[in-house]
Amino acid sequence: MRQRLCALLLFLTTASWAQGVHPITGRKYAGVMSADGAGWLTRPERETEEQPDEALKAIGIVKGSTAADIGAGSGYMTLRMAKLVGPAGKVYANDIQPRMLELLQQNLKKQKITNVETVLGEIDDPKLPAASVDLVLLVDVYHEFSEPQKMLRHIRDALKPDGRLVLLEYRGEDPAVPIRPEHKMTVEQVKAELEPEGYRLDELKENLPRQHILIFKKN
Repeated sequence: MRQRLCALLLFLTTASWAQGVHPITGRKYAGVMSADGAGWLTRPERETEEQPDEALKAIGIVKGSTAADIGAGSGYMTLRMAKLVGPAGKVYANDIQPRMLELLQQNLKKQKITNVETVLGEIDDPKLPAASVDLVLLVDVYHEFSEPQKMLRHIRDALKPDGRLVLLEYRGEDPAVPIRPEHKMTVEQVKAELEPEGYRLDELKENLPRQHILIFKKN
């Protein structure tokens, strides 16, 4: 418990809180956690709190496909995705912080993973190739975007015609989920913000302990 509280404090003190609110929902933008808080991403409790392997199983990542992990951080989900797509597949690991990508590259080297390309993005553009990606994954990331509408438009451009955009977000409907309100979202908030940008909710999965799995496709 003490370790968990220390990690939480580190996360809160290293986050750079964003200014502004979403023009449709009025949701306050959260900030991006700095690389100083990278330990929060690999805390042992995350296995039980978020069940990453179960999440990816529920999403269904096809071997040989091309995926993107936006806000990849030090690669907690990227490494898993790389193994799932296999040698014939590819993962774009995107982040806006060079230091995070340096940590990710170190982790890739340790595990001898060669099918990941790191991408330094911008706050309004993930810098992904057009019409190239089968799956874009945002794990506890979308709520941090300070330019969500522009990001969604660029992500839409990067998706193949039948591509999927998947968001994992802590349940804003549940006050028992122990995280700041800025870092949680309701299903209705997500739909209200994504639908005007050309997305439709294709599947909603609620098999994780604390997070929604929202799977969108392009209209």
